[in-house]
Amino acid sequence: MTFDDTISTDGHGAGQAAANAVRPLSGRARAISDELQHVLGVEAVTSSQYLLKGWLSTTALSVVYGESNVGKSFFAIDVGLHIGAGAEWHGHRVPANAGPVIYVAAEGGFGIANRIEAARRSNPDLVGQSEFYLFRGALDLFAPHDARALVSATRTLVFQPSLIIVDTMARVMGAGDENGARDIGILVANLDFIRRSLGCHVMLIHHSGKDTSKGARGSSALRAAVDTEIEITRVDDVIQAETQKQRDMECGAVFAYRLQRVEIGTDSDGDPITSAVVQATEPVEKKPKLTGQQGIGLQALDDALAEHGARIVGDNYPPNRNCVSLQKWREYCDRHALSSGESDSARRKAFFSVKNALHEKGIIRVFDDNVWRCEA
Repeated sequence: MTFDDTISTDGHGAGQAAANAVRPLSGRARAISDELQHVLGVEAVTSSQYLLKGWLSTTALSVVYGESNVGKSFFAIDVGLHIGAGAEWHGHRVPANAGPVIYVAAEGGFGIANRIEAARRSNPDLVGQSEFYLFRGALDLFAPHDARALVSATRTLVFQPSLIIVDTMARVMGAGDENGARDIGILVANLDFIRRSLGCHVMLIHHSGKDTSKGARGSSALRAAVDTEIEITRVDDVIQAETQKQRDMECGAVFAYRLQRVEIGTDSDGDPITSAVVQATEPVEKKPKLTGQQGIGLQALDDALAEHGARIVGDNYPPNRNCVSLQKWREYCDRHALSSGESDSARRKAFFSVKNALHEKGIIRVFDDNVWRCEA
């Protein structure tokens, strides 16, 4: 099947073509027509399309999110330095000619410089070979002018970046509202302009919300728009990065690391100035995510166990855990204002909802009318 270069003005079909006026396709219509492709002409893409194998695709959009101070920027810097050097990242391939990396430290401050200095002291060969560029300053990527300015400024450096890291989304939203789907759409459109104009991957650093079980903070339109979503969590001193969404790759990659302390100098009082670098380690089992209400209920249970918990002897009870009655736990939930409702039915509903959720997540166990924690 082929498409000719004309379109009927009245849509009555081929039989009326001679009688009707026709006009040539032009502009956007011509561009769309040129892109139409029959299914038999579609071929599989088998060439390498990765920037970081198993993690990042070329010319895509990703978001790295997690709680404040969890170690997001350390992860992003480590990834950026390896890609900028065309060096394998902890067992994951990077194209040898990947290209330079630009790190937009929109939050400013001296912390980013100290982190790079720590990386230089820890791995001087990597940092010495890395085409890694740092921009520290304000950038408004909600308005189109700064997106265009960033593209123009990058082009004057006579190189094509492979990766631009934007840290953080909140700092480049300008007058936009991260909770509004329309405003997220505007931000994404400007980020798309950057990555398409420069042919690079754009990584956005963002925060998780108060309820960490719901992922990145703000409108869900962000998750719908990105190609890759990486969550950063912490269990004790082990930090874990895990892909939660991949549009074109297999999901579920996990990288665990600790932050290794590095002394980078002394201050005017002679006290040491320190930062840290990423040190790979073995993954650990993640703790179940809790909603805000579930967290309140669990705290109420801990308080009830601390004040009224006791061992119960029996085959169905743990020998090394204190137990407390469900009634006592519910009393403590009421004291913690588990439910915002005033009625007894609202409080009862909130309690049983939390009890069932914590039980399903393996955090508590219930037998008869008693409850205990499954973990210390």
